[in-house]
Amino acid sequence: MRRIASAPPRLDVRVASTSGDQPARFPPPGGRLRASYPGDARAFRLRGIQPELIPSEKMGDCAMLKTYPNPPYPPQTQAMPGLTSVMDPRPDHGESSYVGSGRLAGRKAIITGGDSGIGRAVAIAYAREGADVLISYLHEHDDAAEVKELVEEEGRKAVLFPGDIGEPAQCRSIVSTALDTFGGIDILVNNAAHQATFKAIEDISDDEWDLTFRVNVHAMFYLTKAAVPHMKSGGSIINTASINSDMPNPTLLAYATTKGAIHNFTAGLAQLLAKRGIRVNAVAPGPIWTPLIPATMPQDAVKSFGADVPMGRAGQPAELATAYVMLADPLSSYVSGATIAVTGGRPFI
Repeated sequence: MRRIASAPPRLDVRVASTSGDQPARFPPPGGRLRASYPGDARAFRLRGIQPELIPSEKMGDCAMLKTYPNPPYPPQTQAMPGLTSVMDPRPDHGESSYVGSGRLAGRKAIITGGDSGIGRAVAIAYAREGADVLISYLHEHDDAAEVKELVEEEGRKAVLFPGDIGEPAQCRSIVSTALDTFGGIDILVNNAAHQATFKAIEDISDDEWDLTFRVNVHAMFYLTKAAVPHMKSGGSIINTASINSDMPNPTLLAYATTKGAIHNFTAGLAQLLAKRGIRVNAVAPGPIWTPLIPATMPQDAVKSFGADVPMGRAGQPAELATAYVMLADPLSSYVSGATIAVTGGRPFI
């Protein structure tokens, strides 16, 4: 009979930086980081982090699996583009649950739509993984200020940059500000989006169609074109696509069409930039509970939002953060031209 060795006990890690003149904080002093096995300590040391191994039974609630609310959700509506503070239930962006491990130590990131929803979750995760972030957003200043505070609590730099990314000059200003502040750009997350619901094509105005493409597609082109000349080999561009690029919702015709374009933009750009060592990938979310939902959908759709996916509920922004971290991680060096589907079990082929 073949003897199978038992796995070593799961350990957790408290870390402190051992490199450079800008010590990393993963997480803040007194916080803890998890590692699967003792061998993970070597990976931390290779990142310039000195780990202290701690038995997992001492970790407490942060290691527990979270449960999230199921529909029906309370009736609610907001003015576009929506605010986090008035959502019921309030979305989870990983504020109290995401624990980093230095995977993005010293990296510099631009995140559009970083004030709320998926962008906020990505900003929190990136900061806890050791990255500085520029947060681009429209005009939701209170939401953006909350994210800035969360990033700075991790000892990382946070720059807020409001304005309409549908304007080419705004996109170029975002990139130049990141360069001036951080001295470089390693990660570009094209996440901001506009959507609106219409029951008939005749109801979609020319201006609405144009606005959706300017924010969702044109801005992605403007930002990427401005950022790429300043990105070195090992850089990463991550575009937020959607389940709608594969299974378009007819009432979101303009939005779904742009998401199909993003899918093709990602695939083509990945091939175009491969020889320069810059990876390009996409994340395709399913129904995710963000301010855009009550701000752009009728109340009956909000009430049952996410009920039609196999998991039977809307996803939370925090549940996408690890996909964006993995795609930005330099260790994912052979991953390009890929789409990571985070859809609650709905097939995406």
